[in-house]
Amino acid sequence: MRTPSLKEMFCRLWRAEGQCRSAQTVEVFGWLILLEGTALLLAPDLAVDVLHLPELTTQGANYLRLAGLLVAGLGMLYVVSGRLNAQGFIFASLLDRPLVPPVMFVLWWLDVLPAPLALAFAVQDFVSFLWTLAAWRSEQRGTS
Repeated sequence: MRTPSLKEMFCRLWRAEGQCRSAQTVEVFGWLILLEGTALLLAPDLAVDVLHLPELTTQGANYLRLAGLLVAGLGMLYVVSGRLNAQGFIFASLLDRPLVPPVMFVLWWLDVLPAPLALAFAVQDFVSFLWTLAAWRSEQRGTS
């Protein structure tokens, strides 16, 4: 199998030709977390207000910005993988995303995360998992 050139990959990224429905769900989820990460990076205090979290110290705001950078980077991976119809990544996301709600529950239970933040991540990841799973199963049945 030949490795595509960078130009070919950027063309595939731009056009997203042949993108299956499950890849579209991964791309949409990627755009969502890319926007959320960018918001955390650029306006951590706004995120704190929206989620009704305790006021941040300067250091806390900077840590939230760092988390935003990491979330935005993950969002970019989801967007690119969805645009390129990366079946392996789509499958991996079906393994990863259902783990988020129990992890968020444990982090809330241990008082590591406030309830609104844990709930937001848990619901977002699990609902998007169900959407991708439904698309994946539909494609397997040939009814996409």
